[in-house]
Amino acid sequence: MNITVNARHMETTEAIREYAESKVAKLPKYFDNIQSIEVILDTQAGEANCEIIVHASRKLTFVASSRDADLYASIDQCDDKIAQQLRRHKGKVRNHHPAHPTERPNGI
Repeated sequence: MNITVNARHMETTEAIREYAESKVAKLPKYFDNIQSIEVILDTQAGEANCEIIVHASRKLTFVASSRDADLYASIDQCDDKIAQQLRRHKGKVRNHHPAHPTERPNGI
């Protein structure tokens, strides 16, 4: 799994980069087939923007973004949003098949 942290209109410190990487490194526990994660940090009009893009197998892409006055809070909010998306998708995939494959509706 590749993790990249990019910054626009700002310079990132090593602490911010490590914080963002540590937060998104926990995402594979919500969905196993993650191939790459991209974190984009930006500042506009005094507010910090964070966007996380997760590429998974079978051409699945999950995107979350958040805006806050504090960069660390923005990263936390964005991480929570993307984790919720991944949990929801894993639940849909898991519940797609019936519990007992031999049981068919209407006796078919």
